[in-house]
Amino acid sequence: MSIFREVPPTAGFPLYWSDLFSLFKFGHDSASLEDDFKKYLGVNFAEVAYSGTASFYFILEGLKEISSNKAVIIPAFVCPLVPLAISRAGLKVEICDIQPDNFNFDYDALEKLCAQNDVLAIVAVHLAGLAIDLDKLKSLAEKYGIFLIEDCAQSLGAEYKGKKIGTFGDFAFYSLCRGKGLTIYEGGVLVTKNEAHAKIIEEKKEKIAREASFSETIKILELFGYALLYRPFGFWFIFRLPQIFWKLQGNKLKAAIEEFDENFPLHRVSNLRKGIGHFSFHRLEEMIKGQRQKANYYLRGLKGVKGVQAITSPALGSGAYPYLTLLFSHPQQRNRFLAKHEDSGLGVSVIYTGTVNNYPYIKEILPEGKFPNAKSLCERHLTLSTSVFLKRSEQDRLIEELRNFE
Repeated sequence: MSIFREVPPTAGFPLYWSDLFSLFKFGHDSASLEDDFKKYLGVNFAEVAYSGTASFYFILEGLKEISSNKAVIIPAFVCPLVPLAISRAGLKVEICDIQPDNFNFDYDALEKLCAQNDVLAIVAVHLAGLAIDLDKLKSLAEKYGIFLIEDCAQSLGAEYKGKKIGTFGDFAFYSLCRGKGLTIYEGGVLVTKNEAHAKIIEEKKEKIAREASFSETIKILELFGYALLYRPFGFWFIFRLPQIFWKLQGNKLKAAIEEFDENFPLHRVSNLRKGIGHFSFHRLEEMIKGQRQKANYYLRGLKGVKGVQAITSPALGSGAYPYLTLLFSHPQQRNRFLAKHEDSGLGVSVIYTGTVNNYPYIKEILPEGKFPNAKSLCERHLTLSTSVFLKRSEQDRLIEELRNFE
């Protein structure tokens, strides 16, 4: 077990003191974090919210003003906060299985769901910095008159056909949470290109979101703590140590940071935190380039290894790779490798501990069903960090062990 060096499992951007002290430039810079996103994505509306989940929730609240349909289709392998946001908005969750060896929907199953009369939206979840097949999704959405919402929480900077993901659907949202890339510790961004829709969502957000000075003060302090401790020497204490504690308590969901409820905050984000995001935005492309380089180094090193395959960007896409996802041939192999390395400090982890219908606290808001492909992928997957802190020698060690693993 490593104590003094712990590589974060995802490539969250480190914050530097220069990012924090750049706030003194406030009076000399008229641009904003919202402007950064609008320019970067080529959209005319971007709004910062308390989290990616809050951003999704505001989109759903806006859609209720546009359509009377109630069902929202999500993949079976997704963060449990997604169905919680749908439920909080008073809408109905529909679950669709995914493909056996990647994050795309099972499109035959998806079309059957789309053909129902009450479908409001499909949520296209771009996991692991990888675009899913947006051509098929757009075609189905247009065929059945369904809204397409892109969940880009893990995929800021990824591309499909030369365009940034988040610009293909009717709406998109991103996460600015710690560990998700560009960060303000906790935050999100919602975007759309439709001006009429933008106005509805903006009005909804203004009506629902409130100032919360105490909560925001805590987030500012946590952001400064992140700048100090989101380093290999401090990450063990803020990530691994709590994980060990909750495992000893028998609470696997808390250990995996996967215990949530519908009462996620909807507060407004202060100009101070948005300013920190704005002044660190210029490093976005450089950081993503580094993530791609680390992912490609793994891919070259693991080429031809039997029993292990990587989930990679589609031929028409360019992944952002905040981590690289591997699939083992058998769950037993994955479990043995994970057990050996999850406490190694080398950034070996998993995305989610179960399929979305496997979380006990959301079972009552989900339809019954079996999703064998998602279950199989969940049991066979493992992630390798592409953090800026990961050393080449550490990558070489993992590649060598994977090449010789039986």
